[in-house]
Amino acid sequence: MNKKRLLCIGAHPDDVEIGMGAAAANHAAKGDIVYVCSLTKGELSSNGTVEMRQQEAEDSAAVLKVSGRYQLDFPDRAITKTHEQYNTLIETIREVKPHVVFAPYYEDRHPDHSACSVVVKEALFDAGIRKYPEVAGPPHKTAAFYYYFINGIGLPDFYVDAAAWQQHKEKALSCFQSQFQKTSGSVSTPLTEGYVESVRARDAVFGKQAGTDYAEGFKTASPLVLSFIP
Repeated sequence: MNKKRLLCIGAHPDDVEIGMGAAAANHAAKGDIVYVCSLTKGELSSNGTVEMRQQEAEDSAAVLKVSGRYQLDFPDRAITKTHEQYNTLIETIREVKPHVVFAPYYEDRHPDHSACSVVVKEALFDAGIRKYPEVAGPPHKTAAFYYYFINGIGLPDFYVDAAAWQQHKEKALSCFQSQFQKTSGSVSTPLTEGYVESVRARDAVFGKQAGTDYAEGFKTASPLVLSFIP
């Protein structure tokens, strides 16, 4: 069996789990090589600390049983191609050599998610340029690039059945207590006000549209090309 290599990229720790935690767990269980990459440490988040969120991200990765995770050092709220970490992102893509890359869908209320989407698309292109300056590793061209949803509920181009993996996804999300659990020392944010429940509801709506209990929706960066009609 040929193993696929998946690189799931988010702006912050917890983005991948919100948008495609079930799909990541599913592929990992099937023996595919799955990596999660966070561009920032979420240092400007209203609740939690960088150290706390890093531990939560490690715990979540263990729940999903992914092959590993990369933590880059883009500044929170300043994800740009001009930052020095952009070259590190290209090097990460070249190191992983993914068959498929995922990033947040660009239509999102959080500017960092939109910025992540744009920067990842740029990095995928530049990772394939042999003469791209000051970047280590041989060039790599990724075969497929898809977007997952974080906030909002757009019209997906395709769905992934999440029914068997929804519990794994929610267990992974429960690792991020600093973000989703209201405590005496935290402040109210959109994430502490029933956010996980809203993610579950969205996955249920997607599932209803796809003919299953739960599903995760994805957008394509370019038209899908099928070798046969399923």
